[in-house]
Amino acid sequence: MKLVTYERDGAPRAGAFVDGDRRIVDLAEAHQRAFGEAYAPFASVQAMIEAGDAALDRAYETVGKPDATTLARDSVRLLAPVPVPVQMRDCLCFETHLKQSFAAARRIRADATPDPEAAMREFERTGTLSVPKTFYEQPIYYKANRFSVIGNDHDVLWPSYSHLMDFELEFGFYVRKKGVDIARDAARDYIYGYTIFNDFSARDAQTQEMGGQLGPAKGKDFDTGNAMGPCLVTADELKDPYGLTMVCRVNGEEWGRGSTSSMYWKFEDLIAYVSRSETLYPGEFFGSGTVGNGCGLEHMKFLKHGDVVELEVEGIGTLRNRVLTRQ
Repeated sequence: MKLVTYERDGAPRAGAFVDGDRRIVDLAEAHQRAFGEAYAPFASVQAMIEAGDAALDRAYETVGKPDATTLARDSVRLLAPVPVPVQMRDCLCFETHLKQSFAAARRIRADATPDPEAAMREFERTGTLSVPKTFYEQPIYYKANRFSVIGNDHDVLWPSYSHLMDFELEFGFYVRKKGVDIARDAARDYIYGYTIFNDFSARDAQTQEMGGQLGPAKGKDFDTGNAMGPCLVTADELKDPYGLTMVCRVNGEEWGRGSTSSMYWKFEDLIAYVSRSETLYPGEFFGSGTVGNGCGLEHMKFLKHGDVVELEVEGIGTLRNRVLTRQ
């Protein structure tokens, strides 16, 4: 099932895509009409996740009723599937992206010096901005700002301190149930479903702050910087997340593509690693990190005011956002 959160009268509503993702069933209203009573888990997608399999089964039953009325997708504003996730982690799962991005970041930092070529030679000698050995030893991640999440067709506001704005083609999953010290071979059962994630990045700020070796800060952490959507595809519908084509476009022009088959770390690895002596909760979100060729930095191309970024992941859909400088 493809679950969505949409806005009506200023309030979020839980729904499901039908009719080739062109229409939406409002789950709470459809249930009330079909069964003559309210169903608490349909208050939100987060409440559905927390309610587990019983709520998803009831959603299938509700959507399948012949009198389930629908509304046009284009007539409403989609929010992120879970507008304020209970927790967000963004991970580094794609080796190609790291190699290409670090090479580009060295060039950006070198170009800001009086002698760029000398700076490049020094970076190569010292290993500055190179793929860390740690990446090959264990999953790497940071905790993202869950309050800066936006949905499909929402505008991204360019942070005032940045001159190099970029996008990142990612997808990710929501945790299905509470767990700790989860074995890798049991980890797939902890995935509720998947969505597309665009981790917008202020590359100039990020390049400077990463020298502090404490992870990204203002390069990632600004209002409207985390776009997610357009829907949450439940794990029972998207059975194999490791063979999906991923494509990024800017103003309709393809900038890059990749595949989830190239993940160095799989989602099961992330769950097993992060859950060591740390409890995971229903609705937590894990990002995959950027697929190789999935951002402007890797091609030394950056966004400008008014650009429309589209991220497409096979089996999920297309996430679209416009980038605007602050006026």
